[in-house]
Amino acid sequence: MTKPMNKIEKLIAELCPNGVEFKELAEVVELEKGKQLNKELLSEDGKYPAYNGGISYSGFTNSYNYDENTIIISQGGASAGFVNFVTKKFYANAHCYVVLPNQKVVKNKFVYHYLKLNQEKLTEKQHGAGIPALKTTEILKLKIPIPPLPIQQEIVKILDTFTELEAELEAELEAELEARKKQYEYYRDQLLTPIEVNGKWLLNGKEVEWKTLGEVCTVYSGGTPSREKYEYWEGGTIKWLGSTVCQNQKTVHEITNYITDLGLKNSSAKLMRKETTLIALVGATIGKVAFLPFEAAINQNIAGIYPVDISTLNPSYLFYTCKMLYNYFIGLGQGKLAMANLSFVRGLKIPIPPLAEQERIVAILDKFDALVNDLTAGLPAELNARRKQYEYYRNKLLTFKPLEKEYAKQ
Repeated sequence: MTKPMNKIEKLIAELCPNGVEFKELAEVVELEKGKQLNKELLSEDGKYPAYNGGISYSGFTNSYNYDENTIIISQGGASAGFVNFVTKKFYANAHCYVVLPNQKVVKNKFVYHYLKLNQEKLTEKQHGAGIPALKTTEILKLKIPIPPLPIQQEIVKILDTFTELEAELEAELEAELEARKKQYEYYRDQLLTPIEVNGKWLLNGKEVEWKTLGEVCTVYSGGTPSREKYEYWEGGTIKWLGSTVCQNQKTVHEITNYITDLGLKNSSAKLMRKETTLIALVGATIGKVAFLPFEAAINQNIAGIYPVDISTLNPSYLFYTCKMLYNYFIGLGQGKLAMANLSFVRGLKIPIPPLAEQERIVAILDKFDALVNDLTAGLPAELNARRKQYEYYRNKLLTFKPLEKEYAKQ
């Protein structure tokens, strides 16, 4: 007994058993370029998105030059070649190509899915030494299969379903991640915020002492070995970190660079022990923290903080309390580049309950941290699996046998 053919296979057997014709896109679409939009016409109150490339819109305007359900391709910049499908009326700016299919021959969405299949080829065709750009000829000379319209329509239906499922999955996972983060932050704030009762400060019913970081911790910053000294960097094996590693996570995901023993010895870079809390002192990450899962050297833009006595201050508890100090660092900005020094850090106060309570708090927050991070890691994996499934079917559905007469020409 033969395996039943699906609907598309039946349509192909019925409507194009000998293969399909391939045509250059130039034969079946019009390719237009968007028009420059004066920045003064952009406004937050505008009705229509203005696309200045294929990926996202640059603002809103009260006029539009193309209707909804239109294919666009980014013409310039790093995104040149990116293919998008705009479902609302919009303004196509100067860096947009607009693709207008002859719908008597090819369905609009069929062309979109085929261009999406060839997006990587288009991005590889970027040219120009300065700002990359994509020539119209690179788009128009692409060859597209032209199966009968009923087949195109069925393919579009299947691929649109995959796209919708992917979008739904992404929204669900992101909503769950956001809910877990809010739950985690709520319990963290509850566990780490003391209250004053009858002149005493209590944390979860346990009396606490307020101590400055300078009283109970060693607080150091590091440095950067001279970039002019080849021997300080080349072949280095010592992990060296900059402030961008501080992302409010209880780990360090990326190593900024590696330095040699000589680089460490002949610079103010300092080697921090495992379980040191790092706080960024400057820039976009100021006040954000990280927790070292290994030994590493740090540069001058990080404070490394470690308890003087771990029998009274748990290193992980220190990390979580330092995470609560973020607002103090943000307050340093006052409209300028925010920057903190070690004196400021050493003067910050933290509540210190008995060690057993610290350990209880750490156990709870570590579990929440693991739950949030597991989902954060799992979200890209889930989406990637769904995208690969979509790409597999897209490739399969958009692969056709050329007409037999074309074989004869070869």
